Amino acid sequence: MTVDSFGAKGVLNVSGTDYEIFRLNALEGAKKLPYSLKVLLENLLRTEDGANVTKKHIEALASWDPEAQPDTEIQFTPARVIMQDFTGVPCIVDLATMREAVAELGGDPSRVNPLAPAELVIDHSVQIDAFGSTDAIERNMDIEYQRNGERYQFLRWGQSAFDDFKVVPPGMGIVHQVNIENLARVVMTREIDGTVRAYPDTCVGTDSHTTMENGIGVLGWGVGGIEAEAAMLGQPISMLIPRVVGFKLTGEIPSGATATDVVLTITEMLREHGVVGKFVEFYGEGVAAVPLANRATIGNMSPEFGSTAAIFPIDEVTMDYLRLTGRSEEQVALVEAYTKEQGMWHDPSEEIAFSEYLELDLSTVVPSIAGPKRPQDRIELTKSKPQFRDDLTNYVSVDESSTADQAVAESFPASDAPANSAGDQQDPSDEPRHADAEGMSARASNPVKVAMEDGREFELDHGAVSIASITSCTNTSNPSVMMAAAVLARNAVSKGLKAKPWVKTSIAPGSKVVTEYYEKSGLVPDLQELGFYIVGYGCTTCIGNSGPLEPEISQVIQDNDLAVTSVLSGNRNFEGRINPDVKMNYLASPPLVIAYALAGTMDFDFENEALGQDSDGNDIYLRDIWPNPTEVQEIIDRSIETDMFTKEYGTIFDGDERWQNLNTPTGDVFEWDPNSTYVRKPPYFDGMSMEASSVEDIKGARVLLKLGDSVTTDHISPAGSFKSDTPAGKYLIENGVERKDFNSYGSRRGNHEVMIRGTFANIRIKNQLLDGVEGGFTRDFTQADGPQSTVYDASVNYQEAGVPLVVLGGKEYGSGSSRDWAAKGTSLLGVRAVITQSYERIHRSNLIGMGVLPLQFPQGESADSLGLDGTETFDIEGVTALNEGSTPKTLKVTATKEDGSTVEFDADLRIDTPGEADYYRNGGILQYVLRQIAK
Repeated sequence: MTVDSFGAKGVLNVSGTDYEIFRLNALEGAKKLPYSLKVLLENLLRTEDGANVTKKHIEALASWDPEAQPDTEIQFTPARVIMQDFTGVPCIVDLATMREAVAELGGDPSRVNPLAPAELVIDHSVQIDAFGSTDAIERNMDIEYQRNGERYQFLRWGQSAFDDFKVVPPGMGIVHQVNIENLARVVMTREIDGTVRAYPDTCVGTDSHTTMENGIGVLGWGVGGIEAEAAMLGQPISMLIPRVVGFKLTGEIPSGATATDVVLTITEMLREHGVVGKFVEFYGEGVAAVPLANRATIGNMSPEFGSTAAIFPIDEVTMDYLRLTGRSEEQVALVEAYTKEQGMWHDPSEEIAFSEYLELDLSTVVPSIAGPKRPQDRIELTKSKPQFRDDLTNYVSVDESSTADQAVAESFPASDAPANSAGDQQDPSDEPRHADAEGMSARASNPVKVAMEDGREFELDHGAVSIASITSCTNTSNPSVMMAAAVLARNAVSKGLKAKPWVKTSIAPGSKVVTEYYEKSGLVPDLQELGFYIVGYGCTTCIGNSGPLEPEISQVIQDNDLAVTSVLSGNRNFEGRINPDVKMNYLASPPLVIAYALAGTMDFDFENEALGQDSDGNDIYLRDIWPNPTEVQEIIDRSIETDMFTKEYGTIFDGDERWQNLNTPTGDVFEWDPNSTYVRKPPYFDGMSMEASSVEDIKGARVLLKLGDSVTTDHISPAGSFKSDTPAGKYLIENGVERKDFNSYGSRRGNHEVMIRGTFANIRIKNQLLDGVEGGFTRDFTQADGPQSTVYDASVNYQEAGVPLVVLGGKEYGSGSSRDWAAKGTSLLGVRAVITQSYERIHRSNLIGMGVLPLQFPQGESADSLGLDGTETFDIEGVTALNEGSTPKTLKVTATKEDGSTVEFDADLRIDTPGEADYYRNGGILQYVLRQIAK
């Protein structure tokens, strides 16, 4: 029940239908707020409960000071949750386990359902194994089902078992494109006690690029799995009121440039400015001139900017897009009436205050690419050849370590959301590199002859474009660049040009609508003539699922250590992400992807070098085949129809025969397969009772790890591949899985046995209990003299001996990406408390959500300054005060050394909200919610 301290509750009538709304004009100051903060303000008004959301919180947001540094924490309740299959599977595993636990407590398992609508799109698993043929898509999907059948059976069960949970099966599209084209409501409606309530659509997702929805005015961003589960179960997400950067767009994009060039320019500008943890909001007269598809492309790359969100307000352009994509007239009318009533409709004449200001004149944008390893390192196309030569020296002469943005780099391969908070500062190393190639330097060269089985013969050298992929929702959602690519292909084919024979070419759209309008345009044969066949509907190359290069090409690259390149229309390009054989990766617009397939090398000057000759022997340059934007728009206008969206999305949840024929369990409770190595029932609720038992002080705890500063969630829970001699590898081999079928930690997040063994198992983690040892190792003090052991094996011994564990850390513990298993794994290893100098906010919250105490050393102190080396035994007193309903500010910690001497200090207890205290008393957020449901 909403407290409604400000009397904001009222009624809005739209076309004869009454909707309950919470009016922003009940608060002085609301009118001057940026659009994004108006959305947050409505959220607080509607969810005010007097405890987690109070009158003070609402007043703090309504009287927001643009100049202030973020210091006010609020509780944000998203309207819905969206997931992809890598990060979504563990969320559904937890819900399935909760059902079983409710049944064991004597409750009705069917009562465990998402309380906020949740949708999962399977898009992260298709890989480009087959390409360059009409049957490539079917072959790739067959292989996808073979690899992922266990996970898909589980998700299909969930699709029928849970209310308010929908699954978009494989082969339908990419989560963010499906979201903006179909799933996003822009204004939500929900029946509450017989009254229909209308409120802004806000949506968090288990994928960093959830921000694509910002392009249609939906506020949201990527979060970790625990936050997503909390939101699904109706629990709020803790956040600081952010600073908001106003970004003014003026002018028009010149004819040679594309939306991709715009977004790469904005990426460079915002990284230069520093917007980590901030909202970016586009405003001013120029907003109306930005097509919706371009807004979505810009919103999509918010994680690359470093911002939490990059949002456009709602206006007539939004309405046109909603109509085009087949939203009902009733929905369109509601969106318009609601946003105008609430002062959320974009009015460029309205004076809005922002924290910081930036401006871009779109007429200054030029064709660009970004690389070779970071999205913010933009290169003007005219300077790409000298810059490539300059960068090549780093790849053929020295082994340069990556300086990819840590939070972004560690999202691979699961696309986890970066864990940035409103008060964070951008790392100076994340600023764009300023192109420094002035003159043309000599290039390193090592040409190697390649003879293919099918008779093709060619030379490969450094810089060869080995992959040219039109991929990623960033660009495949945008008809202007997709059609430009097809027109460029038509023009190239008409001049007799061909893609080079060593280039692995592909198109993987984020929606089947793309194929529909391509077919209607009549340009598919031209794309196929250049090798650009549709290979699947999923993330593919953009998340590293580019598939293997042809064996002969791969062998030559490895044998000769060639620095070959990829060109993709994606959003991320750091080293090692796209393909293990490819060192240098470049982001480019779809037409430039095709241009580079024709050139075949990054060592190419499009201005002065010919792509080939026509039948008369005339040189053909890129300018001769570059698409005319007027013609591109004419083709779009006659090729794209609303019927395409209603047809494709009318059956979006049905799936193909493969999906429908999956052997799927039925019933309210999932039948776990005891032999599955992908999906297993986690032990979170084992032995749980209906009433929470009292929390206890921690006695006789041992240190599992003593760590330094800046330990990231990827150090704690890596997402990539692992070897057979690791605890996770040994487990899979013991369970009959061959090394080639290990897959990654990210793909096995539905199996806690793999993930526990992978916790603190990053090969680069440094546990200071050991000298000069990297990786998942520690000392096991259950054994005489505390010998070296793996972290997992030691934890098993500690748990058998009944010894609780603590982890000691430094500053910024848990930074990087927002990864739920970093907290889940910590808890399941038997860690009861983590003591650090400071935390990344989301990881601190996640630890509480898993029943682990987050403590901080006294201000100015650290483990080292207190003389702690990790061999001590720890007692933590004062925890029991939480049983009385109070949350102590500090807890007394006593560390007893081997000689009997002690170190005592008062650690700050970082349980910061009443909700967090409830979670901890119950043993975690899932246990708290479960007891609420069971009662």
